[in-house]
Amino acid sequence: MDVYHIWCNLRPGTGDLEFCESVDRYLGELRSANRIGSYRITRRKLGLGPAEFGEFHIAIDIEGLAQLDAAFQSVSTRTGVIEDLHHAVNRVACDLKFALYRDFPDAHRERGSEKF
Repeated sequence: MDVYHIWCNLRPGTGDLEFCESVDRYLGELRSANRIGSYRITRRKLGLGPAEFGEFHIAIDIEGLAQLDAAFQSVSTRTGVIEDLHHAVNRVACDLKFALYRDFPDAHRERGSEKF
């Protein structure tokens, strides 16, 4: 399993619940189309965490790079419902940071082959 991470802040005047509802509609549409797996939205608590990461964190589970590429392709058409949903999130988010991580150790990794 791979995890696509997004950190961001909200533009001034944006409601936190408005943002979360927009993210839920957008990612829910991608999930319904099997373009992503599950996702979760979290918010920094008590100001703990690096400021450069932003206040909100979205973690999206994907079943590998092929699924992530399919999600990017569907969004990059910039048409239809998915564009409206994507725009509703993009217009209120700022200071975005992205990362891609994987579960580790990899399921296919063989033990005993490590060299020191």
